[in-house]
Amino acid sequence: MTALPPVPPRRLGLVIDLDTCVGCHACVVACKGWNTENYGAPLSDQEPYGADPSGTFLNRVHTYEIAPEDAPARIVHFPKSCLHCDNAPCVTVCPTGASYKRAEDGIVLVNEEACIGCGLCAWACPYGAREMDAKAGVMKKCTLCVDRIYNENLPEIDRTPACVRTCPAGARHFGDFSDPESHVSRLTAERGGMDLMPDALPEIDVLAPYLAPVADSPRGFLGWLDRALSALPGGE
Repeated sequence: MTALPPVPPRRLGLVIDLDTCVGCHACVVACKGWNTENYGAPLSDQEPYGADPSGTFLNRVHTYEIAPEDAPARIVHFPKSCLHCDNAPCVTVCPTGASYKRAEDGIVLVNEEACIGCGLCAWACPYGAREMDAKAGVMKKCTLCVDRIYNENLPEIDRTPACVRTCPAGARHFGDFSDPESHVSRLTAERGGMDLMPDALPEIDVLAPYLAPVADSPRGFLGWLDRALSALPGGE
């Protein structure tokens, strides 16, 4: 329902070295602090000191114990945030155009004023990287610290996402994947980097093989709804 822009000239993103990440959560704290104090509405917390605390985070770190057959058991720390996908399903499913992909650098953002909190983008995201802010009533997600990386009032060393700037182990790296000579491109090639769940991005419906379409094009109310949504800015 919301169109994606043409292939951007820059593809900004992160490389995260899972062999180096120590699970200290410094990136989580830095992300929460920077985005609460600077970008959009604060990332709210509910009953942070109560019996059932909850809150909104744009970056989380999950920890798993794995036991390979040919090696001792080990702990793996797995950071989770938006991947700013080339073919972002969270954008194309948004009914209001609130979720959009920047044409200049591929960063996926949310226009909070246009977001109606329907949650469709969270449903479409295969990585669970979207979170509803219970207080603001809108979806929140990683912005790649767009308000830092282009901020000429900051020292050049600080023009990088807060999570990258604060990582004490140097596990997080930021750069332009469209440039084969960039740090992240070379690091990915040298270390055998890979996309997370590359097979998750095409449209997947486990029931699709068993369901025949009821019509080639929507009719009645659904047809009207499809036409109305397509007429919205950013529709197609």
